[in-house]
Amino acid sequence: MNAIGFLQTLQVIEHPGAAGALRVLGAVFQFVWYLVVAVIVSVIALMLVRFALNYADLNPFSRPVILVRRLTDPLVNPVRRALLGFGIQPNGAPLVVILLTILLGYFVLTLSASVLDTMAGIALSVTGVRAGGAVALLGYVLYGALSLYGLLIMIRIIFSWGQVSHGNRLMRLLVNATDPVLTPLRRMVPPLGMFDISPIVAFVIIWLFQAAIRVTLLRGWPVSFFM
Repeated sequence: MNAIGFLQTLQVIEHPGAAGALRVLGAVFQFVWYLVVAVIVSVIALMLVRFALNYADLNPFSRPVILVRRLTDPLVNPVRRALLGFGIQPNGAPLVVILLTILLGYFVLTLSASVLDTMAGIALSVTGVRAGGAVALLGYVLYGALSLYGLLIMIRIIFSWGQVSHGNRLMRLLVNATDPVLTPLRRMVPPLGMFDISPIVAFVIIWLFQAAIRVTLLRGWPVSFFM
């Protein structure tokens, strides 16, 4: 939901507790958004400076070059190795870093919105804004859990494309969280050639359950507040 929709939601809520909670959650989301944008802009600026220094033919041992490389190498070097693993020339690694940073920022905002949407829905349901709050509370918890689970599957797909090792802690967490759903689906749904389509089937199932929750448990209640 955009800012206009969020303000319209506040206008129809007369309960001061619910409106206050939504304003606080809205402020939290705004802070996360500003932080994500600041990180993305900083990474873009660093990568552009790295490009400029590379083509300026400066002394590689000069202070500006050493400083920029010290700041950017932890981001660029893993991408260079991944590109080499795919048989791709690593010259465009800084550009790939920029694109991955934007994608990661999108995931952070989506995750934040999912968590805050659930918290906002719970605040609405428990403050007695309208009848049926107990049912809506259950709906918001289930809807938020499904959104979070779908996001974990998407992040696992991106990490798999990036050839992140299963020895990575975050990757192990993603595998342990998503395998209980994806492994049975792999047994039931054959791959299309070399492509595993079980995540697509999982997304469809999650979408169907969320649609059912919107029509039943959350009928008449807002679902999205912040994106």
